[in-house]
Amino acid sequence: MLNILVLYHSSHGSVANMAHEISDTIDNLGATVKLRTFEKKQPHDIIITKQDLIECDALAFGTPTRFGMMASQAKLFWETTSDLWLKGQLIDKPACVFSSSSSMHGGNEATLLNLSLPLLHHGMMLLGVPYDVPELIDTVTGGTPYGASHVAGADNSSKLSNTEVKICQSVGKRLFTIASKLK
Repeated sequence: MLNILVLYHSSHGSVANMAHEISDTIDNLGATVKLRTFEKKQPHDIIITKQDLIECDALAFGTPTRFGMMASQAKLFWETTSDLWLKGQLIDKPACVFSSSSSMHGGNEATLLNLSLPLLHHGMMLLGVPYDVPELIDTVTGGTPYGASHVAGADNSSKLSNTEVKICQSVGKRLFTIASKLK
């Protein structure tokens, strides 16, 4: 059975909602999904370990945008993974990224690229959102070819739009499909 890791940091709930859309899709397709965070905010949160990365067959990784960069909690964790890098323990695992910002031009694309960097350094295979996902063309909120994204609004009150949900689901399905082919 596939073991897919959905790793995220969420400050106001948007990225957590995206993580759950992605993980629910993967779960419905029949994989074992591990939801992990970088810090315990809710009683059910489980903190990521390096062992979780080693054991996963694929990874979905998301944080809110912080001026076009990943959240510091995520960066701090990735900085501890040199031992995995030295052993090549993440090489050839498929991965995707997702993010949320307060405004339409709040840095989601830059953040998605920033989230990709440690994954590429670890030799993971980065999956984007292909243009056969119709919502990618139709979206007026979040969604990019680099990964799923969400525009939360200045007060973080915007719920995921229907197109954002469908893009998250397509990301989960693609991650499952590619990981299945590789396994």
